[in-house]
Amino acid sequence: MPEPAERPFTSAILLAAGVSRRMGTLKALLDWHGRPLIMHQIVSLREAGADEVVVVVGHRADELQARIGANRDVYFAGNVRCVINTSYSEGKTTSIKIGLMGITNDPDHRGPILMLNVDQPRSPSIIRQVLSAHADHPDLLITIPTCNGKGGHPIAISRSLHQEMLEITEATEGMRAVTERHKQSSQRVELGAPELLWDVNTPEQYQSALAASRAVH
Repeated sequence: MPEPAERPFTSAILLAAGVSRRMGTLKALLDWHGRPLIMHQIVSLREAGADEVVVVVGHRADELQARIGANRDVYFAGNVRCVINTSYSEGKTTSIKIGLMGITNDPDHRGPILMLNVDQPRSPSIIRQVLSAHADHPDLLITIPTCNGKGGHPIAISRSLHQEMLEITEATEGMRAVTERHKQSSQRVELGAPELLWDVNTPEQYQSALAASRAVH
């Protein structure tokens, strides 16, 4: 019998460099079912199949790095590392590019790149569904999960777009410009999961998402 094909190497970029002004406290350290939100996100990405997670930090970078390092053995194992964006105040595109420069760039690694913000709590199962949908259509470049037609996160992006993504700017609307350029090579996959749209920017959004997550999980 032929040996099963090796699973493509998948990289994940977790964006956690922001100031959290609207929340009033650092979102990365919010409690999410007994552990800091940033730890929950790392664990979810790893359990869903990300071979590496590159965490982009900026505001209070030393504190977040120390917290991740101190809890590494408690919450997760494997290839997780932080990169620092000293220009985080200039916009999200700077963090995306720092993250892209931090992932493993090996021509033999043909798996996708996952992108997720720290303030978008996701379960391993929903991330796994996104990866599965992307793997089902290897000819496509971008997979965007949706809930009731509305686009959510994380998105899965072909590694072939790595260099193009390194050229995004705030002036050209960042990743939006990339997804628009490759609209014909993208898919929107309806998963019907409200958690795809959770975005905890304010205390009210945080409490709402936390309550909803309790009901689901």
